[in-house]
Amino acid sequence: MILTESPRTVELRANQSRDANSMTARPERLTQPAHPVVTVTNPEGSGRVVICCEHASNGFPAPWGRLGLSAEAARAHIAWDPGALGLAQALAKQLDAPLVHANVSRLIYDLNRPPQSRGAMAAQSEVFEVPGNAGLDGEARRARTEAVYVPFHAELRALLARRAATGPLPVLITVHSFTPVWHGRPRMVEFGIIHDADPRLAQAVLAYAPAGLDARLNEPYSAVDEVTHTLALHATPMGFLSVMLELRNDLIASADAQEAMAARLAPSLTAAIAAAESEG
Repeated sequence: MILTESPRTVELRANQSRDANSMTARPERLTQPAHPVVTVTNPEGSGRVVICCEHASNGFPAPWGRLGLSAEAARAHIAWDPGALGLAQALAKQLDAPLVHANVSRLIYDLNRPPQSRGAMAAQSEVFEVPGNAGLDGEARRARTEAVYVPFHAELRALLARRAATGPLPVLITVHSFTPVWHGRPRMVEFGIIHDADPRLAQAVLAYAPAGLDARLNEPYSAVDEVTHTLALHATPMGFLSVMLELRNDLIASADAQEAMAARLAPSLTAAIAAAESEG
């Protein structure tokens, strides 16, 4: 059974079981997790933009639990994109946009990776080993793909299709955050703007980036790092404008900071979309 949600706005169940939190063994061969994997809010929003946040959560539901990680590691940036969901929610409010976001950790399944990718269920992230992802066989990978990847991307695809049918064409924006220090090296970039095959919107976002932010194109990641899967899957083949936004997570560490950043970014994104569309 593949889990999908109706109505389309889904709330996380309040608590995971103690057994699920303490799991260190190989995940069970189950295809239905203990809580919904995807939430869609404001599906009828009047704006052009559809916002997606694949790494919104560090939830570790049954049957997987914490995959053998310590509680500290499960709270770290390897498990999710801290601040990204709050920023995505604030942007969705500013732009009256639908928001599709994940409710499970990227370590259970990284929803910005295709099923064949080793990074989809990474056995190591930065300096952290992930015991519950070590040596996964095909059955386990398929179970996670069916439980997490399939319903998440089905929801996003359906939302984009419905909006494309009524027009105008939607604009897909994915929202992420990155750690200020990676493998011991500080990152000076504050705002990364990343594109898949179509660079128009990313280039326009860079041109209209808020003053005072160190904004850079295709940093700290780019498509060659396998980070544009969601754009490549949903936007590029359909001809939708799209961009991936990466904010350094120390800049969006609180709800107030997330709201303030959204207020800075929303006018820039609106201007950038208009500019990109004018290019044809």
